[in-house]
Amino acid sequence: HLFATMKFRPCIDLHSGQVKQIVGSTLKDTPAEKDDLATNFETDRPAASFSEMYQDDKLTGGHVIMLGPGNNEAAKSALAAYPGGLQVGGGIKTENAKEWLDAGASHVIVTSFVFHNGQIDMERLKQLVEVTGKDRLVLDLSCRRKPNDPTGPYFVVTDRWQTYTDVKVDESTLNLLSQYCDEFLVHGVENEGKRCGILEDLVVLLGDFSPIAATYAGGVKDVSDLDRVKELGKGKVDLTIGSALDCFGGNIPYDDVIAWHKKENE
Repeated sequence: HLFATMKFRPCIDLHSGQVKQIVGSTLKDTPAEKDDLATNFETDRPAASFSEMYQDDKLTGGHVIMLGPGNNEAAKSALAAYPGGLQVGGGIKTENAKEWLDAGASHVIVTSFVFHNGQIDMERLKQLVEVTGKDRLVLDLSCRRKPNDPTGPYFVVTDRWQTYTDVKVDESTLNLLSQYCDEFLVHGVENEGKRCGILEDLVVLLGDFSPIAATYAGGVKDVSDLDRVKELGKGKVDLTIGSALDCFGGNIPYDDVIAWHKKENE
């Protein structure tokens, strides 16, 4: 494979046991702020029904993300409906990683456990790899710029995207971390759920410097963004679309995205 083939990667975001699409930067943990959650979409359609749709369309490498507590049952049903076809993230650590792999996840996705106290915790990362194996671990490098430095570096953020670490998403970080995981998942947090366009420079960075598969998520507004990511990421950066899809209340027909994906991957 001299030329990577870009893939569309589906998602199932769970909040309080329901499939939702929320504006990522509005997630808060303190009870007083919980009412400020900006929700783009929610449905009573079971998570497993989305899994079955993704399986029917032969989509691989998608992710189930548990946003906060109360999602274990829904997540397990989604994984059981498409064994080995989806990754799972949200609250994963050394103690429960195996449980989620056994529940049918192809990979576990981890952020906050590995990035804590502002740094990469190499000890925790190595312990995690001992449980999962490098080939079943995805590191989520969700990141944002510092508010006072709009053109500065992207920093990894943790704890539902509220806490800045000191870890820059750059060539050296990508090289180091690629030795311990199979893929990167990168949410451009500022744009996540806002349908305001992708963070082009972040996609370029991933295409230029990620030694392993990387998936970008955040801000997609129309089907042309698929071609834009393909071009900017040199075909090496896959794309997740959430709130902009019609199955999540948006305006991009899911079927058009599937047609694009099939044309690229036939």
